[in-house]
Amino acid sequence: MTSDTNNTLTEAQRVVYAEIDRITAELRELSIDLHKNPEVGMKEHHAHELLTDYLEKNGFTVTRHAFALETSFMATYTKGSGLRVGFCSEYDALPGLGHACGHNLIAITGVANAMAMKALLEKGIASGTVVLFGTPSEEPLDGKILMAKKRAFQDHVDVCSMLHPGPSNMTYWAATAIQDVKVEFRGKPSHAGGAPWNGVNALDAICQAWVSIGLLRQQLLGTDRIHGIITDGGKAPNIIPDRTAGYFYVRAANTDRVEELMVKVENCFKAAALATGCEVNMKWRDAGMCKNIIQNSVMAELYTKYFQNLGGAPIPPRQAQEAAQIGGSTDFGNVSVLMPGIHPLFDVYTNEYPHTHGFVEAAGTPKAHEGAMIASKSLAMVGAHMLLEKGFYEKSLQEYHTTVPEEKRTQE
Repeated sequence: MTSDTNNTLTEAQRVVYAEIDRITAELRELSIDLHKNPEVGMKEHHAHELLTDYLEKNGFTVTRHAFALETSFMATYTKGSGLRVGFCSEYDALPGLGHACGHNLIAITGVANAMAMKALLEKGIASGTVVLFGTPSEEPLDGKILMAKKRAFQDHVDVCSMLHPGPSNMTYWAATAIQDVKVEFRGKPSHAGGAPWNGVNALDAICQAWVSIGLLRQQLLGTDRIHGIITDGGKAPNIIPDRTAGYFYVRAANTDRVEELMVKVENCFKAAALATGCEVNMKWRDAGMCKNIIQNSVMAELYTKYFQNLGGAPIPPRQAQEAAQIGGSTDFGNVSVLMPGIHPLFDVYTNEYPHTHGFVEAAGTPKAHEGAMIASKSLAMVGAHMLLEKGFYEKSLQEYHTTVPEEKRTQE
């Protein structure tokens, strides 16, 4: 980099950090409001209004109910020409648990990044566009998939990133690709005591399928996951069940492996139907597969540099991160195959794992907010480099082309 670029980036860093510090109390209020008022996917009406009102008040052009989703939005600020830098906010909660995945923090980190980029543009330090996407329904893993199908990301930004709280720091978290299936077995009812031989037992079928999947796990890779629930096991113990149903998730390290496992799971269902004389119906998720994340290493390494300089908890080396992959999934994977981006995990100083009551408590603490602000400043500086460092976007794009095969660069 030239000395002029270094000087500009130094000034950009001062502006970015100062802007996030200026609004940190406001962001904390938004976070606590969301934390106290959890809403499940596609029903985040309070969160939608809270965030869009704040962004509109702060000078963004806001499109509410964007991309044919009632609780999504797009907030845009443009000054001059240049790259379009995107961020995502999530704000849905888990049924019965609340913000056990810390989406109240994800919401405000997105706002923090958008506000920091806007400050750079307003002050004339950079030119271009910042876009904040309000992305509902991440927990059911479909909001960003549906938005991508409407070309939300492809048509409006050149890069897109976001942040996620957790019990540790990771920049190379790949998440797991996932597809889900609802299965139904149909048999024939009969009196369970008087004439069981006249029945065709649909409960036997789903139990057989459950056992087959359990046995299948012995021959799976350590990174594979198949898990589910029985949603209908019959109506009464004195009736041979004529209908049972289940709901299963199939996860793996990448989409190709998920497709292989889908065939194996379908065979378990078909075999159970054949063995019991039942009919079987299977329905895979309409929105399509939730993909694994492709983290852009050019962006990830720069994020790590700023994060460490800010005094955040240490980020392990890439090799250690990749050896300790976790089994969660996120629909941001479907964004990461469309353009360069990163999705770091940031430490909120807890030993609790997401999707637990303990993590609900952790997500509302001042310490978690502190971690969110360190991560926000770090990611905002990656955005600043996109706008200000000549060749940085091109290096990120080259890395994207290297790691995402052309046939995978699709929302399908």
